[in-house]
Amino acid sequence: MKRKFLPSESMPREKLLSRGPQSLTDAELLAILLRTGTQGMNVLELADFLLREFGSLRSLFSSSKDHFCQHKGLGEAKYVQMQASLEITQRFLAETLKRGEALTSPQQTQLYLSSVLRDRQREAFYILFLDNQHRVIQDEILFEGTIDAASVYPREVVKRALHHNAAALILAHNHPSGVAEPSQSDRRITSRISDALALVDIRVLDHFVVGDGEIVSFAERGWM
Repeated sequence: MKRKFLPSESMPREKLLSRGPQSLTDAELLAILLRTGTQGMNVLELADFLLREFGSLRSLFSSSKDHFCQHKGLGEAKYVQMQASLEITQRFLAETLKRGEALTSPQQTQLYLSSVLRDRQREAFYILFLDNQHRVIQDEILFEGTIDAASVYPREVVKRALHHNAAALILAHNHPSGVAEPSQSDRRITSRISDALALVDIRVLDHFVVGDGEIVSFAERGWM
């Protein structure tokens, strides 16, 4: 779309109010978030420019502050806006899980885990602690670094599960390579954690491996 044909700055807001947010393009949604343009570009032109520069919304939102602020029309204030909106999204998804049963909303669970883990540069081992109705009590990253038998300690998982008075757990970790296929090490540590928790009558319901746009479920593979 040539810039001279772009709508005025108020058009995305009016479109959202009349047709709903799902009717807006990525550039229009981004324009509403950015609120103001920069010298020589109105806010919709700036949004269109940024999407072309970064290639996607995901790349834009996951960029570092230094990389973000190098681009024309961007500074710390707009970086803060973007990061705040991303954190609000993650907290919304977390609250959604805590209100209902994690296992009855697997898509919501996977969406939340993906938002938390997908863009991390290091592997992170993440746990959802559940009550006896499989509602989320608490969630936390327990280990960071290379996920293998030497860095994930089943006794620490048991300790945290007992601390939260959990009846069941959902495990998750990311593969920074982007390939979600579980390794033999992933399967071994899952078995060790499951065996340790079984001694205190706590079940591991699933283990998700988060890649780039893909999540593998151990339960769906028949491994749990």
